[in-house]
Amino acid sequence: MKKLSVFLFILFIAAGVFAQPNKVNIDFLGSVKWDSAVINAQISMDLAAAGVKLPAGRTYGEALLKEAYLSKMRSFLLSLQYDSSSVLGDLVERGELSLGEVDAFVLGAVSKAPSLSPDMRKITSLHSIPFSKINSSLLRHSRPSPVTRILNPVSSSQYTGIIIIFTEELQIHGMKSKTLAVPCLFPKIWDSEMNLIYERSMLETGNTSMVCYSSADNIFIKDTPSGLSKELQNVVGDKPLRIFASGVFGTKPTDPIINRNDALIIIASEENRRLLSQGRVVFIMDNSVLESKFEE
Repeated sequence: MKKLSVFLFILFIAAGVFAQPNKVNIDFLGSVKWDSAVINAQISMDLAAAGVKLPAGRTYGEALLKEAYLSKMRSFLLSLQYDSSSVLGDLVERGELSLGEVDAFVLGAVSKAPSLSPDMRKITSLHSIPFSKINSSLLRHSRPSPVTRILNPVSSSQYTGIIIIFTEELQIHGMKSKTLAVPCLFPKIWDSEMNLIYERSMLETGNTSMVCYSSADNIFIKDTPSGLSKELQNVVGDKPLRIFASGVFGTKPTDPIINRNDALIIIASEENRRLLSQGRVVFIMDNSVLESKFEE
C-alpha cells in the first residue's frame, strides 16, 4: 500500500510538471498460451494524444503506461478460467483471492523496458506471467488429498504418465449437444460413472501444474520411439497411458470424462495413482482452443 501511495504521489507531481493529457489512447492485447503455460501482454499508448512531449515527458509517459497496464492486465486476469465453473474474478467475489494478490501477479510479470515507435508517437511495453506464479498462490493445501482408489487393487501395467486426448467435439455431460473442450488452470478428470478421479487438491505440494496442454502434433513425432515431443516426454516419460476422452463436463467444458475401464487402470496401482499426484498428465486439445486472446 505504501509503494502504491508513493507511485500515485509521483504521478500527481508529474501531472503538474507536464501538460495534462486530453486523451490517453491505450491499445492492449493479451493472450493466454495454454500450451506454453504463459500469459503475454502488449500495451501501447499514443504519446501525442496524451499530450506527452519527448524527451522531457518520457518518464511521465512510462508512468501513464504502467498505470494503464496494471488496470488492463488486472481485468484480463480476472477473466482467466480457473476451473469448469469459475474465473479468477469469481474467487475474488467469494473472498478466496484478494485484488492485492491479483495485482501482485500483474506487477510480478517479466517485463521488457518500454520502447518508442520509429516515429516517436507511441510507447509500448511487453509483459509475461508464467502460470507457475499464479498456480503456486492458488494451491494452498499443506498435504495432498488421496487419489481415488479401489478396494481390491488389481494387476496393472505401470506407466510413466497419462495422456488424455480430446481434440474432437464431444458430448457435454447431461446435454444433447457436443463441443470442443477448453483449457483452464485447474481441470478435473471424471470417469463414465461420474466418479471424480482427479482434482487440484490431489496434487502434491511443491507442484504448480495439474496438467500440461498440447496439440496432437506433439504426440505423433516420427523421430522419437515414443512419438512424443521432447517437451511432452519431460512431463509423461516415454511410456505414457494414452486415453481418448468420451465426453466433457462443466459449465465451461474443461473436464474430460474417460471410460471407467481406463480410470481403473490409473487407480488400480499406487504407481499409477502417483502419476496424478505428481501432475504427470497431458491434455491433448484442438489447436484452436490453445490460445485465448483479450483485446481492448
